[in-house]
Amino acid sequence: MKKFLALLMAAAMLLALVACGNTSTGNTDNAGNSSNTNTGDSNTGDTTGSGKELRFSTGGDQGTYYGFGTVLAQYVTSNTGTKVTAVVSNGSQDNIEQMSLNTAQMGFVQSDVMSYAYNGERLFEGTPVTDFSTVAALYMEQVQIVTCNPDIKSVADLKGKNVSIGASGSGVYYNALDVLGVYGLTEDDINPTYQDFGNSVDALQDGKIDAAFVVAGAPTTAITSLVTAKGTYLVSLDAEHIAALREESPYYSEYTIPADTYEGVGETTTVAVGAVVIARDDVSEDDVYNFVSAIFDNVSSLSHDKASELNLDFAASVTNVPYHPGAARYFTEKGYEVPTK
Repeated sequence: MKKFLALLMAAAMLLALVACGNTSTGNTDNAGNSSNTNTGDSNTGDTTGSGKELRFSTGGDQGTYYGFGTVLAQYVTSNTGTKVTAVVSNGSQDNIEQMSLNTAQMGFVQSDVMSYAYNGERLFEGTPVTDFSTVAALYMEQVQIVTCNPDIKSVADLKGKNVSIGASGSGVYYNALDVLGVYGLTEDDINPTYQDFGNSVDALQDGKIDAAFVVAGAPTTAITSLVTAKGTYLVSLDAEHIAALREESPYYSEYTIPADTYEGVGETTTVAVGAVVIARDDVSEDDVYNFVSAIFDNVSSLSHDKASELNLDFAASVTNVPYHPGAARYFTEKGYEVPTK
């Protein structure tokens, strides 16, 4: 009987231990799943998004903003819980204004235009826009002076010519004025037209204008199309005038466009500004984190030429407009401290 009771007690204790073990294991699994999910979020950008569609305003359909923006939006949507839709726009100023109106929640901007908006200068004189933050700097946008006239070899040669200097009040417009200015030229010294990339290229091809300013990452679709149809040249800036321009406007960087970036077009020395993605401050931290992590953790999966220019050093280099908390979270994980509001 004693042996029987002892066996019963042992069995009861064993069942109790198994039950406790199952309960404990269950708690560990739940905690472990939570921990693994968070770790996965940090590494793969799988954080659950807000569920809201984010409109990502880019640029004209023949420009790099739209082409690359579409690739980014589709990749983020397909690989995270964040939904992003790239839409055509009129470029940097329009993108900032759309975000101010909440008709877009993210957008591409030139680094100089972003600074104008935040500080209430030039395009935004007296009406600063500050309800947006930096997401990441992606690549450099070159100031490309395009012509089909081989006799135009310098900016000085644009005097008296028919020149497209971008849509009136656009970022391109101010880039054109800056470059013309260091060569001692103003709008009054040329016959200006105010056209976007696509219309400028059409006008060059039809011989209606002599040159056009295009500010976009090279190779730019509009210029590539022109090169296939007509003899095309890019005008270089010389070192003396680049130095003068950078002294007046330090957000410009010297940049060399390699030979054959456009077939048959030689190496071109010019200046560039940064192409930056920004977001409204009220976009969720998880959505912005997903956007940045999906892109920078999977650069080799992005099917666009500009993807090869992405790097974390440049992405985290913006200082004139603070970063969104979702972006800052990602860059902190990667060892970069960025300014926030």
